[in-house]
Amino acid sequence: MFWLLAPAPQDAAPPLNRLPAVRADFMNCLRDLAPEHAAGLSDRIDRARSLRDLWHLRPEVFNFVALHHSQTEAEARLTRLNRHFPTRAPRSGFAPL
Repeated sequence: MFWLLAPAPQDAAPPLNRLPAVRADFMNCLRDLAPEHAAGLSDRIDRARSLRDLWHLRPEVFNFVALHHSQTEAEARLTRLNRHFPTRAPRSGFAPL
């Protein structure tokens, strides 16, 4: 029970506000696309108010990059974006559905 009340190490605490850095990474994924193609998406990235909002913009980033470059490049950029979001552990075969 005492471990619940013990303070966490400083480096284990999440940053106070990661949104600006994550938003910058999203914008960086669109950096080499023509502004007329990515303007709407860039505006929505700029207006995102949470990491959840950005999470939902990932497929559009992928589509824009895939259309203007390649699917391989889109996958690489999406992989870089995914590092900002938690992943869920796969279900074991023993867990109830």
